[in-house]
Amino acid sequence: MNLVPRAASVLFIVALPVFLISANIRFFAGEAWFYERGFREHDAVASTGLSLSELDRSAGEIRDYFVNDARYLNIIVVEDGVAVPLYNEQEVLHMADVKRVMQVLFRLNEVALAIVLATVAGRFLWAREGDLRRLARDTLYGLALGALAAGAIGILAIVGFDSAWDRFHEIVFTNDFWQLNPATDRLIQMFPESYWQESVVMIAVMVVTEGAGLAVLAGGYLWFTRTPGPAEVRSALPEPGPS
Repeated sequence: MNLVPRAASVLFIVALPVFLISANIRFFAGEAWFYERGFREHDAVASTGLSLSELDRSAGEIRDYFVNDARYLNIIVVEDGVAVPLYNEQEVLHMADVKRVMQVLFRLNEVALAIVLATVAGRFLWAREGDLRRLARDTLYGLALGALAAGAIGILAIVGFDSAWDRFHEIVFTNDFWQLNPATDRLIQMFPESYWQESVVMIAVMVVTEGAGLAVLAGGYLWFTRTPGPAEVRSALPEPGPS
């Protein structure tokens, strides 16, 4: 294998799990039911003192915020008949940080998708059996890498989520705006740690499930296009007739 195909294989192997993980995060971040389920499962009405309709509407504004050009998130809710800001200054600043992280994730997702599509298109363009088998093998390698990442994330979400979640914030954010007070700050009341723990598990399960489907396709292709071994060749030969 010369340098260019080898580099393309390495890029594809890395890009495939990055795409699967980032695509699932992006999918859940944009789905209304994902937020609404969390509010109901974790009783956000009791935690925040707001109605479900106000919470659901606020979630819609958060989803829009991740993809619009607004620098800060300014949500107004009705509490006891009075219009008030949903979040305080610290929460607004933290959400600005979250938006920057999400936008980096979105761009990473798009770059990974471009690499995956370009590699697949290139293999099919040449359409030699060796190229397609290499694509199938690289798919399995990439899926194995993704399974390791998803498995590690899933295990952390189950057995050591508290410390892992704090460590994640310390790495990703350069300030302490994320250190909110559950007694007073509505952002963490709406999205408690248990909400994120469940979300991480859901994403890991989705990644593993999708990866398993791709693994079946890639493995099946390698199986059906394999070179027959000597025993298979002999079994395919006609039996000699009587002399």
